[in-house]
Amino acid sequence: MMYESTDTKKLVIEIIATLVHIKNTMYELILKPTGINKDYFQSLTKQKNDYGKRLSKREIASQIIADIEKHEKYEKIVRSIIKTASEWNQFHLADNEYEARATVQKAREVLGVLDIWEEKEARRREQVRKEEEKERKLSKEQELVNQLQLLLLMYDSLAGNNENPQSRGTMLEDIVNRLFNVYDLTEQLTVMSAFRRNNNGEQIDGAFKLDGWHYIVEMKWTSQISGIRELDSLYGKVSRSGKQTMGVFISINGWSSHVVDLMKQHPDKSVLLLSGYDLRLALSRQVDLIRMLHLKISKLNLESEPFFGAENMLE
Repeated sequence: MMYESTDTKKLVIEIIATLVHIKNTMYELILKPTGINKDYFQSLTKQKNDYGKRLSKREIASQIIADIEKHEKYEKIVRSIIKTASEWNQFHLADNEYEARATVQKAREVLGVLDIWEEKEARRREQVRKEEEKERKLSKEQELVNQLQLLLLMYDSLAGNNENPQSRGTMLEDIVNRLFNVYDLTEQLTVMSAFRRNNNGEQIDGAFKLDGWHYIVEMKWTSQISGIRELDSLYGKVSRSGKQTMGVFISINGWSSHVVDLMKQHPDKSVLLLSGYDLRLALSRQVDLIRMLHLKISKLNLESEPFFGAENMLE
């Protein structure tokens, strides 16, 4: 490391020792701008060496280097001292002007090297950051693939089970919530845990946040197709929520023919529809869930179309 090299430390010692003859003036012009405490510096000026004499500026400089080397701001302090020296022009303050000028020249050379080194270090750290970010994304992508494969198997096994509709509905809620959780792990949306509100009088089974909007999710997997009455419950929950709230109604077996027309006539365009086929396309990754939601939201907001089938996204 450049800042830990012997030559860099020697240069800092030379700067402190040669640029300013008077110790207190040296502190004010060279050390104080770095943030070195004055009481600490004055304590060094009162210390004595092995010969019983007060520490010289060179000895003080060596002690400062030893004391701050493990400090978190060590590199910043060292760079500040070298930069101050590289811009130095008050040679009349030195005991030996020629030594001071030589030290300043050396400081300018070292500062240039430090600049090059720091630029390389910055590029290296950025490359490491990018590689770590790439690795993190690949890991999350693989986790997404693994989880979706499992959820698809669960969903397909439920599709063939008509014996216990109530149990199937509960399992559907679990699959859908876990689907949203997978995309939460990839930081594309934020899942809200199921909760009750309005003095425990209203149950919210599923919810998520996407692009700053909250979505309340309601799911139906019944033997009969859903009608407008099933959607009225979700409309009510949305209307009792904040203004940046919409609803997502998932009906595995679809809905009656009049539902979409009635939704188009509804003054509050706040609920969009997902079919069982939409859900399966998302679970199988034939269609990206987030892109599908974005398109459905766009169709609802711009074209008053509550249902946009995900099959339209297939190439």
